[in-house]
Amino acid sequence: MTAGDGDSGLSRRRVLQSAGVAAAAGLAGCGGGGGDSGANSIELLHAWSDGDGNAAIEALIGGFQEAHPDVEFAEEPVNGAARSNLDQVVQNRLQANDPPSTFQTWPGETLNKFGDAYADIEGDVWNDDLKNNYLEGPQAQAQLDGTYVTVPLNIHRINNLFYNQNVLDDAGVDPSSLSSPSDVVDACATISQETDAVPFAHQTSGTWSTTQLWETILLAEGGIDGYEAFTNGNGNRSDVKAALDSVVALSEYYPSDASSLSFTEANTLVMDGNAAFIHQGDWAAGAYGNADGFNYGEQWGQITYPGTSGSYLLNMDSFPFLANNPSPEATKTFLSYCGSAEGQVLFNAEKGSIPPRSDADVSQLNQFQQDQYEDFNNADNQPPSVEHGLAVSPGIKTNISSAFSGFLESYDADATADALLESFN
Repeated sequence: MTAGDGDSGLSRRRVLQSAGVAAAAGLAGCGGGGGDSGANSIELLHAWSDGDGNAAIEALIGGFQEAHPDVEFAEEPVNGAARSNLDQVVQNRLQANDPPSTFQTWPGETLNKFGDAYADIEGDVWNDDLKNNYLEGPQAQAQLDGTYVTVPLNIHRINNLFYNQNVLDDAGVDPSSLSSPSDVVDACATISQETDAVPFAHQTSGTWSTTQLWETILLAEGGIDGYEAFTNGNGNRSDVKAALDSVVALSEYYPSDASSLSFTEANTLVMDGNAAFIHQGDWAAGAYGNADGFNYGEQWGQITYPGTSGSYLLNMDSFPFLANNPSPEATKTFLSYCGSAEGQVLFNAEKGSIPPRSDADVSQLNQFQQDQYEDFNNADNQPPSVEHGLAVSPGIKTNISSAFSGFLESYDADATADALLESFN
Protein backbone atom coordinates (compact mmCIF):
# COMPACT_ATOMS: atom_id res chain seq x y z
CA MET A 1 0.00 0.00 0.00
CA THR A 2 1.45 3.32 -0.99
CA ALA A 3 -1.11 5.31 0.89
CA GLY A 4 0.79 5.45 4.13
CA ASP A 5 3.59 3.57 2.44
CA GLY A 6 3.28 1.03 5.16
CA ASP A 7 4.84 -2.04 3.63
CA SER A 8 5.96 -4.44 6.30
CA GLY A 9 7.25 -7.99 6.49
CA LEU A 10 10.58 -9.70 6.04
CA SER A 11 12.81 -9.14 3.05
CA ARG A 12 12.22 -11.61 0.24
CA ARG A 13 15.30 -10.64 -1.71
CA ARG A 14 18.84 -9.59 -1.11
CA VAL A 15 21.35 -9.09 -3.84
CA LEU A 16 24.79 -9.44 -2.30
CA GLN A 17 27.20 -9.99 -5.12
CA SER A 18 30.54 -9.71 -3.38
CA ALA A 19 32.20 -9.76 -0.01
CA GLY A 20 32.50 -6.01 -0.37
CA VAL A 21 28.74 -5.53 0.07
CA ALA A 22 28.13 -8.38 2.47
CA ALA A 23 28.73 -6.05 5.40
CA ALA A 24 25.48 -4.29 4.51
CA ALA A 25 23.39 -7.28 5.53
CA GLY A 26 22.88 -6.18 9.10
CA LEU A 27 21.95 -2.58 8.41
CA ALA A 28 18.19 -2.79 8.82
CA GLY A 29 18.41 -2.68 12.56
CA CYS A 30 21.81 -1.38 13.47
CA GLY A 31 23.41 0.41 10.53
CA GLY A 32 26.90 -0.14 9.26
CA GLY A 33 28.10 -1.24 5.88
CA GLY A 34 27.89 1.97 3.86
CA GLY A 35 31.54 2.79 4.30
CA ASP A 36 32.64 -0.80 3.63
CA SER A 37 30.76 -1.41 0.43
CA GLY A 38 33.24 0.03 -2.06
CA ALA A 39 33.06 2.76 -4.65
CA ASN A 40 31.27 0.57 -7.22
CA SER A 41 28.70 -0.97 -4.86
CA ILE A 42 25.33 0.68 -4.24
CA GLU A 43 23.61 0.37 -0.89
CA LEU A 44 19.90 1.19 -1.15
CA LEU A 45 17.51 1.41 1.81
CA HIS A 46 13.78 1.16 1.18
CA ALA A 47 10.51 0.12 2.85
CA TRP A 48 9.16 -2.03 0.01
CA SER A 49 9.54 -5.36 1.74
CA ASP A 50 6.49 -7.03 0.20
CA GLY A 51 3.56 -6.54 -2.17
CA ASP A 52 3.59 -4.38 -5.27
CA GLY A 53 6.42 -2.25 -3.91
CA ASN A 54 8.70 -5.25 -3.56
CA ALA A 55 7.88 -6.45 -7.07
CA ALA A 56 8.51 -2.95 -8.41
CA ILE A 57 11.91 -2.47 -6.79
CA GLU A 58 12.98 -5.94 -7.92
CA ALA A 59 12.03 -5.07 -11.49
CA LEU A 60 13.93 -1.77 -11.31
CA ILE A 61 17.06 -3.34 -9.86
CA GLY A 62 16.92 -6.21 -12.36
CA GLY A 63 16.76 -3.77 -15.27
CA PHE A 64 19.57 -1.69 -13.82
CA GLN A 65 21.84 -4.68 -13.30
CA GLU A 66 21.22 -5.86 -16.85
CA ALA A 67 22.15 -2.43 -18.17
CA HIS A 68 25.08 -1.97 -15.78
CA PRO A 69 26.50 -5.40 -14.84
CA ASP A 70 29.69 -3.77 -13.59
CA VAL A 71 27.89 -2.09 -10.67
CA GLU A 72 27.39 -4.27 -7.61
CA PHE A 73 24.20 -3.84 -5.62
CA ALA A 74 22.81 -4.41 -2.15
CA GLU A 75 19.23 -3.45 -1.42
CA GLU A 76 17.84 -3.71 2.07
CA PRO A 77 14.15 -3.46 2.92
CA VAL A 78 13.73 -1.87 6.33
CA ASN A 79 10.96 -3.65 8.19
CA GLY A 80 8.59 -1.43 10.14
CA ALA A 81 5.45 0.69 10.19
CA ALA A 82 5.06 3.03 7.24
CA ARG A 83 8.06 5.16 6.39
CA SER A 84 8.88 6.24 9.93
CA ASN A 85 11.14 3.29 10.69
CA LEU A 86 13.05 3.84 7.45
CA ASP A 87 13.50 7.51 8.31
CA GLN A 88 14.85 6.56 11.72
CA VAL A 89 17.34 4.12 10.21
CA VAL A 90 18.53 6.81 7.80
CA GLN A 91 18.78 9.32 10.65
CA ASN A 92 20.88 6.89 12.67
CA ARG A 93 23.17 6.24 9.71
CA LEU A 94 23.66 9.95 9.05
CA GLN A 95 24.41 10.66 12.69
CA ALA A 96 27.01 7.90 12.61
CA ASN A 97 28.59 9.50 9.52
CA ASP A 98 27.77 6.28 7.66
CA PRO A 99 25.29 7.26 4.92
CA PRO A 100 23.85 4.72 2.48
CA SER A 101 24.22 5.35 -1.23
CA THR A 102 20.55 6.31 -1.48
CA PHE A 103 17.17 5.57 0.08
CA GLN A 104 13.45 5.74 -0.64
CA THR A 105 11.86 9.05 0.27
CA TRP A 106 9.08 11.35 -0.74
CA PRO A 107 10.46 14.41 -2.53
CA GLY A 108 9.33 18.00 -2.02
CA GLU A 109 9.21 19.48 1.46
CA THR A 110 9.87 16.07 3.03
CA LEU A 111 13.47 16.53 1.92
CA ASN A 112 13.90 19.12 4.66
CA LYS A 113 14.01 16.30 7.18
CA PHE A 114 17.59 15.56 6.12
CA GLY A 115 18.18 18.87 4.38
CA ASP A 116 21.89 19.24 5.08
CA ALA A 117 22.69 15.69 3.98
CA TYR A 118 22.08 16.05 0.24
CA ALA A 119 24.35 17.06 -2.61
CA ASP A 120 23.66 18.76 -5.94
CA ILE A 121 23.14 16.39 -8.90
CA GLU A 122 22.31 18.96 -11.56
CA GLY A 123 24.21 18.31 -14.76
CA ASP A 124 25.45 14.77 -14.25
CA VAL A 125 22.04 13.30 -13.27
CA TRP A 126 19.59 16.15 -13.78
CA ASN A 127 20.74 16.82 -17.33
CA ASP A 128 18.83 18.32 -20.26
CA ASP A 129 17.14 14.98 -20.98
CA LEU A 130 15.46 14.87 -17.55
CA LYS A 131 14.69 18.59 -17.52
CA ASN A 132 13.06 18.39 -20.94
CA ASN A 133 10.97 15.31 -20.14
CA TYR A 134 9.80 15.85 -16.56
CA LEU A 135 6.72 18.06 -16.22
CA GLU A 136 6.96 21.14 -14.03
CA GLY A 137 5.28 19.60 -10.97
CA PRO A 138 7.57 16.57 -10.48
CA GLN A 139 10.63 18.57 -11.52
CA ALA A 140 9.95 21.17 -8.85
CA GLN A 141 9.60 18.45 -6.22
CA ALA A 142 13.04 17.10 -7.11
CA GLN A 143 14.61 20.31 -5.81
CA LEU A 144 15.45 21.48 -2.32
CA ASP A 145 15.86 25.25 -2.13
CA GLY A 146 16.33 25.35 -5.89
CA THR A 147 18.94 22.57 -5.99
CA TYR A 148 18.30 19.22 -7.69
CA VAL A 149 18.97 16.54 -5.05
CA THR A 150 16.61 13.63 -5.82
CA VAL A 151 15.06 11.69 -8.72
CA PRO A 152 11.31 10.94 -8.61
CA LEU A 153 10.60 7.59 -10.28
CA ASN A 154 6.82 7.30 -10.01
CA ILE A 155 3.64 9.34 -9.71
CA HIS A 156 0.67 8.37 -7.55
CA ARG A 157 -2.41 10.51 -8.05
CA ILE A 158 -4.40 11.61 -4.99
CA ASN A 159 -7.53 13.22 -6.47
CA ASN A 160 -9.28 10.06 -7.67
CA LEU A 161 -12.86 9.03 -6.97
CA PHE A 162 -13.31 5.31 -7.59
CA TYR A 163 -16.73 3.69 -7.89
CA ASN A 164 -18.53 0.38 -8.23
CA GLN A 165 -20.46 0.63 -11.49
CA ASN A 166 -23.20 -1.81 -10.52
CA VAL A 167 -24.02 0.09 -7.33
CA LEU A 168 -24.20 3.39 -9.20
CA ASP A 169 -26.41 1.80 -11.86
CA ASP A 170 -28.77 0.49 -9.16
CA ALA A 171 -28.95 3.99 -7.67
CA GLY A 172 -29.34 5.74 -11.01
CA VAL A 173 -26.21 7.84 -10.48
CA ASP A 174 -24.11 8.85 -13.49
CA PRO A 175 -20.55 9.61 -12.29
CA SER A 176 -19.82 11.70 -15.38
CA SER A 177 -22.53 14.15 -14.31
CA LEU A 178 -20.75 15.05 -11.06
CA SER A 179 -18.97 18.40 -11.32
CA SER A 180 -18.48 19.66 -7.73
CA PRO A 181 -17.91 18.34 -4.20
CA SER A 182 -21.55 19.04 -3.37
CA ASP A 183 -22.56 16.79 -6.27
CA VAL A 184 -20.69 13.93 -4.59
CA VAL A 185 -22.65 14.51 -1.37
CA ASP A 186 -25.91 14.60 -3.31
CA ALA A 187 -25.00 11.37 -5.11
CA CYS A 188 -24.28 9.72 -1.74
CA ALA A 189 -27.75 10.77 -0.54
CA THR A 190 -29.31 9.16 -3.60
CA ILE A 191 -27.31 5.97 -3.14
CA SER A 192 -28.39 5.83 0.51
CA GLN A 193 -32.03 6.13 -0.51
CA GLU A 194 -31.98 3.77 -3.48
CA THR A 195 -29.66 0.96 -2.38
CA ASP A 196 -28.40 -0.88 0.69
CA ALA A 197 -24.78 -0.09 -0.17
CA VAL A 198 -22.51 2.19 1.81
CA PRO A 199 -22.36 5.39 -0.24
CA PHE A 200 -18.80 6.44 0.63
CA ALA A 201 -16.27 3.85 1.80
CA HIS A 202 -13.88 5.67 4.08
CA GLN A 203 -11.73 4.69 7.04
CA THR A 204 -11.13 6.95 10.02
CA SER A 205 -8.95 4.63 12.11
CA GLY A 206 -6.02 6.75 10.89
CA THR A 207 -6.01 10.42 9.94
CA TRP A 208 -4.32 10.08 6.57
CA SER A 209 -7.39 9.17 4.50
CA THR A 210 -9.32 12.15 5.83
CA THR A 211 -6.42 14.56 5.35
CA GLN A 212 -6.02 13.57 1.72
CA LEU A 213 -9.80 13.74 1.18
CA TRP A 214 -9.83 17.25 2.64
CA GLU A 215 -6.87 18.44 0.57
CA THR A 216 -8.55 17.13 -2.58
CA ILE A 217 -11.74 19.02 -1.77
CA LEU A 218 -9.70 22.11 -0.88
CA LEU A 219 -8.26 21.93 -4.39
CA ALA A 220 -11.85 21.85 -5.69
CA GLU A 221 -13.09 24.68 -3.48
CA GLY A 222 -10.13 27.04 -3.84
CA GLY A 223 -8.74 26.01 -7.20
CA ILE A 224 -5.01 25.73 -7.71
CA ASP A 225 -4.47 29.28 -6.41
CA GLY A 226 -6.36 28.59 -3.18
CA TYR A 227 -4.61 25.27 -2.70
CA GLU A 228 -1.17 26.77 -3.18
CA ALA A 229 -2.07 29.69 -0.92
CA PHE A 230 -2.78 27.21 1.87
CA THR A 231 0.41 25.20 1.35
CA ASN A 232 2.38 28.46 1.36
CA GLY A 233 0.88 29.42 4.73
CA ASN A 234 -1.60 31.97 3.40
CA GLY A 235 -4.74 29.90 3.18
CA ASN A 236 -8.17 31.44 2.72
CA ARG A 237 -10.25 30.47 5.73
CA SER A 238 -13.47 30.24 3.75
CA ASP A 239 -11.89 27.72 1.34
CA VAL A 240 -10.39 25.71 4.18
CA LYS A 241 -13.69 25.58 6.06
CA ALA A 242 -15.78 24.85 2.95
CA ALA A 243 -13.63 21.78 2.30
CA LEU A 244 -14.04 20.67 5.92
CA ASP A 245 -17.81 21.21 5.69
CA SER A 246 -17.88 18.93 2.66
CA VAL A 247 -16.00 16.23 4.58
CA VAL A 248 -18.48 16.59 7.45
CA ALA A 249 -21.36 16.14 4.98
CA LEU A 250 -19.73 13.04 3.48
CA SER A 251 -19.17 11.54 6.94
CA GLU A 252 -22.91 10.92 7.13
CA TYR A 253 -22.39 8.31 4.42
CA TYR A 254 -19.31 6.50 5.78
CA PRO A 255 -19.51 2.88 6.92
CA SER A 256 -20.90 2.60 10.44
CA ASP A 257 -17.62 1.03 11.56
CA ALA A 258 -15.36 3.55 9.77
CA SER A 259 -13.38 4.20 12.96
CA SER A 260 -12.19 0.60 13.06
CA LEU A 261 -11.71 -0.04 9.35
CA SER A 262 -8.39 -0.17 7.55
CA PHE A 263 -7.92 1.25 4.07
CA THR A 264 -7.85 -2.28 2.67
CA GLU A 265 -11.13 -3.15 4.34
CA ALA A 266 -12.80 0.03 3.09
CA ASN A 267 -11.54 -0.65 -0.43
CA THR A 268 -12.85 -4.22 -0.26
CA LEU A 269 -16.36 -2.87 0.36
CA VAL A 270 -16.23 -1.30 -3.10
CA MET A 271 -14.82 -4.45 -4.69
CA ASP A 272 -17.53 -6.61 -3.12
CA GLY A 273 -20.35 -4.32 -4.23
CA ASN A 274 -21.09 -3.24 -0.68
CA ALA A 275 -20.06 0.39 -1.25
CA ALA A 276 -20.40 2.87 -4.10
CA PHE A 277 -17.50 5.33 -3.86
CA ILE A 278 -14.04 5.52 -2.35
CA HIS A 279 -11.67 8.47 -2.54
CA GLN A 280 -8.06 7.28 -2.65
CA GLY A 281 -4.75 7.48 -4.36
CA ASP A 282 -4.41 5.30 -7.43
CA TRP A 283 -2.97 2.48 -5.31
CA ALA A 284 -6.59 1.54 -4.60
CA ALA A 285 -6.80 0.22 -8.15
CA GLY A 286 -3.95 -2.20 -7.51
CA ALA A 287 -6.27 -4.48 -5.56
CA TYR A 288 -8.92 -4.31 -8.27
CA GLY A 289 -6.59 -5.80 -10.84
CA ASN A 290 -6.16 -8.90 -8.67
CA ALA A 291 -9.91 -9.44 -8.20
CA ASP A 292 -11.69 -11.89 -10.48
CA GLY A 293 -14.61 -10.44 -12.40
CA PHE A 294 -13.91 -6.87 -11.29
CA ASN A 295 -12.76 -5.20 -14.48
CA TYR A 296 -11.86 -1.61 -15.26
CA GLY A 297 -14.51 0.07 -17.38
CA GLU A 298 -17.03 -2.64 -16.55
CA GLN A 299 -17.46 -3.32 -12.84
CA TRP A 300 -15.43 -0.32 -11.67
CA GLY A 301 -14.35 3.06 -12.87
CA GLN A 302 -12.67 6.26 -11.78
CA ILE A 303 -13.22 9.98 -12.26
CA THR A 304 -11.11 12.95 -11.29
CA TYR A 305 -12.63 14.15 -8.02
CA PRO A 306 -15.41 16.56 -9.06
CA GLY A 307 -14.18 20.14 -9.04
CA THR A 308 -10.50 19.24 -9.55
CA SER A 309 -10.50 18.66 -13.30
CA GLY A 310 -7.22 19.77 -14.81
CA SER A 311 -5.23 19.11 -11.65
CA TYR A 312 -3.11 16.01 -10.99
CA LEU A 313 -2.51 15.96 -7.24
CA LEU A 314 0.87 14.31 -6.74
CA ASN A 315 2.41 11.78 -4.44
CA MET A 316 5.80 10.38 -5.47
CA ASP A 317 8.68 8.23 -4.38
CA SER A 318 12.23 9.26 -5.13
CA PHE A 319 15.87 8.37 -4.55
CA PRO A 320 18.12 11.23 -3.37
CA PHE A 321 21.85 11.72 -3.62
CA LEU A 322 23.60 12.05 -0.28
CA ALA A 323 26.77 13.99 0.34
CA ASN A 324 29.66 11.96 1.74
CA ASN A 325 28.33 9.22 -0.54
CA PRO A 326 30.07 5.83 -0.21
CA SER A 327 29.64 5.17 -3.96
CA PRO A 328 29.16 8.52 -5.70
CA GLU A 329 29.67 7.55 -9.34
CA ALA A 330 27.78 4.26 -9.09
CA THR A 331 24.93 6.02 -7.28
CA LYS A 332 24.70 8.69 -9.96
CA THR A 333 24.56 5.93 -12.57
CA PHE A 334 21.68 4.31 -10.68
CA LEU A 335 19.81 7.59 -10.23
CA SER A 336 20.19 8.31 -13.94
CA TYR A 337 18.63 4.91 -14.64
CA CYS A 338 15.78 5.75 -12.24
CA GLY A 339 15.24 8.89 -14.32
CA SER A 340 15.12 6.95 -17.59
CA ALA A 341 11.95 5.94 -19.40
CA GLU A 342 13.09 2.31 -19.35
CA GLY A 343 13.61 2.18 -15.60
CA GLN A 344 10.37 4.00 -14.84
CA VAL A 345 8.25 1.70 -17.01
CA LEU A 346 9.77 -1.38 -15.35
CA PHE A 347 9.07 0.02 -11.89
CA ASN A 348 5.61 1.41 -12.51
CA ALA A 349 4.28 -1.62 -14.34
CA GLU A 350 4.55 -3.43 -11.00
CA LYS A 351 3.79 -0.52 -8.67
CA GLY A 352 0.50 0.56 -10.25
CA SER A 353 1.69 4.17 -10.56
CA ILE A 354 2.89 6.04 -13.66
CA PRO A 355 6.24 7.40 -14.87
CA PRO A 356 7.03 11.06 -14.13
CA ARG A 357 8.62 11.35 -17.58
CA SER A 358 6.29 12.66 -20.24
CA ASP A 359 7.93 10.62 -23.04
CA ALA A 360 7.63 7.08 -21.63
CA ASP A 361 6.18 4.24 -23.70
CA VAL A 362 3.34 3.18 -21.40
CA SER A 363 1.98 0.45 -23.67
CA GLN A 364 3.25 -2.10 -21.13
CA LEU A 365 1.08 -0.55 -18.40
CA ASN A 366 -2.55 -1.49 -17.90
CA GLN A 367 -5.40 0.56 -19.35
CA PHE A 368 -6.14 2.36 -16.09
CA GLN A 369 -2.49 3.43 -15.80
CA GLN A 370 -2.46 4.53 -19.43
CA ASP A 371 -5.56 6.66 -18.82
CA GLN A 372 -3.96 8.18 -15.73
CA TYR A 373 -0.79 8.88 -17.69
CA GLU A 374 -2.79 10.68 -20.36
CA ASP A 375 -4.48 12.79 -17.66
CA PHE A 376 -1.08 13.55 -16.15
CA ASN A 377 0.42 14.75 -19.41
CA ASN A 378 -2.64 16.87 -20.18
CA ALA A 379 -2.98 18.35 -16.69
CA ASP A 380 -2.95 22.10 -16.28
CA ASN A 381 -1.04 21.75 -13.01
CA GLN A 382 0.49 19.07 -10.78
CA PRO A 383 0.24 20.29 -7.18
CA PRO A 384 2.04 18.31 -4.45
CA SER A 385 0.14 16.44 -1.73
CA VAL A 386 -0.11 17.74 1.82
CA GLU A 387 -0.73 14.38 3.47
CA HIS A 388 2.13 12.70 1.69
CA GLY A 389 4.69 15.25 2.75
CA LEU A 390 5.46 16.95 -0.55
CA ALA A 391 3.67 20.26 -0.04
CA VAL A 392 4.59 21.18 3.54
CA SER A 393 7.59 20.71 5.79
CA PRO A 394 7.65 17.81 8.27
CA GLY A 395 6.87 20.05 11.27
CA ILE A 396 3.86 21.63 9.57
CA LYS A 397 2.71 18.20 8.42
CA THR A 398 2.76 17.04 12.06
CA ASN A 399 0.58 20.00 13.04
CA ILE A 400 -1.89 19.26 10.25
CA SER A 401 -2.14 15.61 11.28
CA SER A 402 -2.81 16.74 14.86
CA ALA A 403 -5.59 19.03 13.62
CA PHE A 404 -7.23 16.12 11.84
CA SER A 405 -6.94 13.90 14.90
CA GLY A 406 -9.08 16.48 16.70
CA PHE A 407 -11.41 16.79 13.72
CA LEU A 408 -12.16 13.06 13.69
CA GLU A 409 -13.22 13.31 17.33
CA SER A 410 -15.49 16.34 16.95
CA TYR A 411 -16.14 17.07 13.26
CA ASP A 412 -15.92 20.72 14.28
CA ALA A 413 -15.16 22.47 10.98
CA ASP A 414 -14.68 25.90 12.55
CA ALA A 415 -12.16 24.80 15.16
CA THR A 416 -10.32 22.61 12.65
CA ALA A 417 -10.11 25.42 10.10
CA ASP A 418 -8.42 27.57 12.73
CA ALA A 419 -6.08 24.75 13.70
CA LEU A 420 -5.10 24.13 10.07
CA LEU A 421 -4.30 27.77 9.44
CA GLU A 422 -2.33 27.89 12.70
CA SER A 423 -0.30 24.85 11.63
CA PHE A 424 2.10 27.17 9.82
CA ASN A 425 2.86 29.32 12.87
